[in-house]
Parts: sequence; structure tokens; C-alpha cells
Amino acid sequence: MAEQTASGYIQHHLQNLTFGQLPSGEWGFAHTAEQAKEMGFWAFHVDTLGWSVAMGLIFVLLFRMAAKKATSGQPGALQNLVEVMISFVDSSVKDTFHGRNPLIAPLALTIFVWIFLMNAIDLVPVDWIPVLAAKITGNEHLFFRAVPTTDPNATLGMALSVFGLIIFYSIKVKGIGGFLGELTLHPFSSKNILVQIILIPVNFLLEFVTLVAKPISLALRLFGNMYAGELVFILIAVMFGAGILLLSGLGIALQWAWAVFHILIITLQAFIFMMLTIVYLSMAHEDNH
Repeated sequence: MAEQTASGYIQHHLQNLTFGQLPSGEWGFAHTAEQAKEMGFWAFHVDTLGWSVAMGLIFVLLFRMAAKKATSGQPGALQNLVEVMISFVDSSVKDTFHGRNPLIAPLALTIFVWIFLMNAIDLVPVDWIPVLAAKITGNEHLFFRAVPTTDPNATLGMALSVFGLIIFYSIKVKGIGGFLGELTLHPFSSKNILVQIILIPVNFLLEFVTLVAKPISLALRLFGNMYAGELVFILIAVMFGAGILLLSGLGIALQWAWAVFHILIITLQAFIFMMLTIVYLSMAHEDNH
């Protein structure tokens, strides 16, 4: 990359390929971080969207391939892997979700595998994909981030989709009255009608914050962990460019050690997002009041 300083290298690797309206009024790609900021809300992170779609297609194609080659005899490696994942997700749903909804298990499987695949891109050396993109386009200054889950726009988009399902099923199962009752008549209640009315603003404030915290916590937990992991890989990569043999050797050791540990992180974060989604949707299906 063109940046010679460590700070320039880090900033370049943490900047998305952004498409939006330029200060001139035309639509195009941002060439600097300042241009990306000036594009505002209607800017698109092309790299995030592209890799998210690519990982989704890989997920669909792998499972489709496993389904077409499925056999009742001796299964292949891919069929074994898919069956293990399906069994794992199915048991997680049965243990956690207490309602009846055929959507939950497929949704949980999609979330787990899709997020895992997006997270797994972080195991590719940090320079390989950006350098390849720069060579393909002929632009050595090209911004290109390959891990969608290090972009808060992607994690918040997934979390808001789950949040939409929470609201939908809360209203469907409990009715609009029951949903509003949960927001205004809990956690503080009283048999006295006047006291109930007085407590409504307090209850609504507490319950509304709890409700809104669900998608925010889902998004920020995944983003924070993956962003930190990517940053560690970038910092280790800086050691290789220091030109000092000792630092380069240490960088190789740290790279392998962090990659092995990061396998646990990318799996755990996909699992946590999936489990919290199941728990939140299970709560949305509860009609106890």
C-alpha cells in the first residue's frame, strides 16, 4: 500500500470502500476518509455489502450441495458437517425456545452459519484481499475491508432485522393491547387504578430502554469483538513492516497464536448472536400476563 507510516497503514485498512454522493454533486466512490464522511447517511459500504452477499451465497450453495448429495449410506465430509450443524442448532432451539414457530430453527441456522462465514474472513491475512482488490482495479490507494462484521452498519442491520421480528411476534402473540401492557404496566404494578396510571411513565421508560437495548447490544457486541480482533491482526501486520528481523519473527508467532485463538472468538460470536436471537424471540412468544 502507498501509506508508509504505521498510522496511515492502520487508517487505510480500517476505511471502507464507500459509494455515495460526492461534494461535486455526482455519485461515485470516496477517495479519502473525509469524502466518505461528507457523503452522509445515503453512502453505501460496497465492500461490506459485497462480502455479506458473497458469504450468504456460499452458505446457500454449500447447504444445497450437501442436500443434493445426501445419502442414507456412508455420508461424505460435507454432509457430516451440515448434519452436525443442523443437529446443534436444532437442539439449541429446542432447549431455549418455548413457543411453536417453524421459522425459528431455520432463522437460527442462517444466523449462525452466515455470521460465522463473515467472521471467518478475518483469518485471511489482512493485506491479501485489499492488495488483490487494488491490483484488480489498478488503484493502489483503494480502500477495501473484507470483514463485514467489523462494520457497525452490517451488525446493526442484522440486529434491527431481529428486532423487527421481536416486535412482529410480540404483537401477533399478545395483541397490540398485550404488547402495550408489557411496556406500561411492568415492572411496577398496583391494584389501585390511580397508582397504575401514575406508574405508567416510569414503567414505559424502563421497559422501552430494555426493549431498545436488545438490538443495540446484539449489534455492538458482535461489532466490538470483531473490530478488536481485526485491529490486533493489523497491529501484528505492522510489525512485519518494521524492517527488524526480531519484530518480524515475533509477528509470525503472534499471528499464528492470535489466529488460533480467534477461531474461538468468531465461533463464539456467531453462537452468542444466534442464542440471543432465540431467547429474544422466545420472550416475544410468551403470553403470561
